Amino acid sequence: MQRRLFQVISLLMVFILATAAYPQLKKRVAVFNFEDKSDQSWHWWDGKSPGDGMADMLTTDLVKSGKYTVIERQEIQGLMDEQNLGSTGRVTEQSAAQIGKLLGVELAIVGAVTEFGQTKGGTGGRIKGIGIGVKSQKATVAVDVRFINTSTGEIIAAENVRKEESSSGLKFSTPKFSFDNRNDFDNSLVGKATRAAVDDIVDMIEKQMKALPWEGKIILVQGATLYIKPGSDSGVNVGDSFAVYSLGQELIDPDTGLSLGSEEAKIGTIEVTSLVSGGKAAKAVAKMGSGFKKGDLIRLK
Repeated sequence: MQRRLFQVISLLMVFILATAAYPQLKKRVAVFNFEDKSDQSWHWWDGKSPGDGMADMLTTDLVKSGKYTVIERQEIQGLMDEQNLGSTGRVTEQSAAQIGKLLGVELAIVGAVTEFGQTKGGTGGRIKGIGIGVKSQKATVAVDVRFINTSTGEIIAAENVRKEESSSGLKFSTPKFSFDNRNDFDNSLVGKATRAAVDDIVDMIEKQMKALPWEGKIILVQGATLYIKPGSDSGVNVGDSFAVYSLGQELIDPDTGLSLGSEEAKIGTIEVTSLVSGGKAAKAVAKMGSGFKKGDLIRLK
C-alpha cells in the first residue's frame, strides 16, 4: 500500500515539475474567416459580413486572454493567397490544416455563420418608418465551428453554437439591418447574442488546446547553430530544452489524397542559447544526438 502511494506521489511530482519547467510556453492558434451562410441582410458597423465580424471578435478575445499566440488575420490571408487556397472565398478543413501547418500553429479554427438576425413580434403600427408598440424582439445567432489539429489534419471537434436574446414590452425599432458603430452593435440584441456565442467558442478552444501537445520546428541549420520556431512571442526562453523528432515519409491516403501522418523518431535534444529579434524564432545547439535538419519537430522533453 505504501509502495503504491509512493508511486502515485512520484508520478504526480514528475507531472508538476514538467509543467513548471515550461510555464511560459504558449500554444498557437489561427482563426480563419467564417463563411456567411445567413440571409446576408445584416452587416457589421464597418461593413463586414457576420462571418468576418465573428472571426475578428474571436481573434480579439483570444489575444486579450493572453493564453495563446494568435496569428494575425492578415498573415493568414496573405499565406492563403500565396498558396492559391483562398480563390474560392471558402476555407476548407484541408486548406486550413495546410496553412496552419505552414504557420506552425497547433489548432486551426474554421466555421460558418448559419443564422444571424433579429425578429419582431406583437402588434402595433408605424409612424414615418418607425415601428411602435412591438411587444417582443428576438435575436438569433448560430455558428458551426470546427477545430482542426494541424499536425494530423484531423477535425478533433465540431460544434454548433446557437444563442438567442430577447426583450419584451413597448419597443421602438427601425427596419435597418446595419449598425453605425461598435457601441450600437454591442447594445443590440443581436450583438449580445453574438457575444454569448463567441464566449462559448473561446471556452471550447481552451478545452481543445489542453489536449494538444506544444510543438515547434527546426527552420534552419547553420553549422552547430539550429534556428527554431516559435521564439519569445510564444514564451521560449534561453535555457529551455526540447526533444527533437525526425519525420519519415508522409503517408497519403490513395483514395482521398489526405495526409495520414508519418512515422516519427526521436533523434536528440537541443537547448535554446539566444532569442532572435522579433520574437518569432530562437537559436539553439544540440545537447544530445545528431542529424538535425530543417523541418524536424521539437516538443517538450
